[in-house]
Amino acid sequence: MPTHAPVIGVSSCLMHADTTNRKNIFNGKPLLYAEQSMMHYLLGAGAIPFLIPTRPTASAGYPKVPSVQDILGQVQGVVIVGGVDMSPGNYGEAPLKPEWSGDPIRDAYEMELIRTALGMDKPVLGICRGYQVLNVTLGGSLYQDINTQVKGSLVHRDATIYDQNFHDLEIVPGSDFERLYRADKRRRINSVHHQAIKDLGQGLVVEARCPVDGIIEAVRLEHFGGAGAWARGVQWHPEFMVGFDESLMSPWPIVEDFLQAVNDRRKPKASTP
Repeated sequence: MPTHAPVIGVSSCLMHADTTNRKNIFNGKPLLYAEQSMMHYLLGAGAIPFLIPTRPTASAGYPKVPSVQDILGQVQGVVIVGGVDMSPGNYGEAPLKPEWSGDPIRDAYEMELIRTALGMDKPVLGICRGYQVLNVTLGGSLYQDINTQVKGSLVHRDATIYDQNFHDLEIVPGSDFERLYRADKRRRINSVHHQAIKDLGQGLVVEARCPVDGIIEAVRLEHFGGAGAWARGVQWHPEFMVGFDESLMSPWPIVEDFLQAVNDRRKPKASTP
């Protein structure tokens, strides 16, 4: 068993170039960044996180750019983080409102990371938006707005109170997620999303739902083209729950299970005689 900490690639949040001079930060230059809570969450679990950059093109003046495979070859697992909406065009729909058009540039970047990581047998953990990107990458779709499209739904995102918006969780009996939380009887999570899984992606199974409106809150990859790839996604933000409130579910089983999958793949392969 390797003794050094696993290296985890974290998808970048994108701030695109601003030509209107409205952004008073870095003079409107494009940024790749991460939320501190996510990086500390992974560090706190014993991993070493690094941001995965977007790739420039040769036409933009960069002649020698490593492939996504080369980049992911330097990490043992991948986390796809939260952020802005996905573009509905990724699942064959037009935006119901202009403000739900999403970020197709970030979509393409993260979907390529997921496809490549799964093909390389690198475990993938999707958080909030990352969970939705995982689903869409595998052929699923999303509700563009829960309260518009799901009758009787809870308010899953309240911008005023943000990560202090909570609801209960219902774990599917007999699921792998039930195994993770057998020792933790708390079933309360944060909720900061207005979109959610509608049609499930290929190979994914539901592991938890909101008990009030049935919104899917956790999924696991059961099969991937016959290969043993590992992926899990949760709709909430466990990294926001560290040290937050004793009534909430522990954030640690999710990341610890992910890192166990990473470490299982780092073990030396037994040689055949």
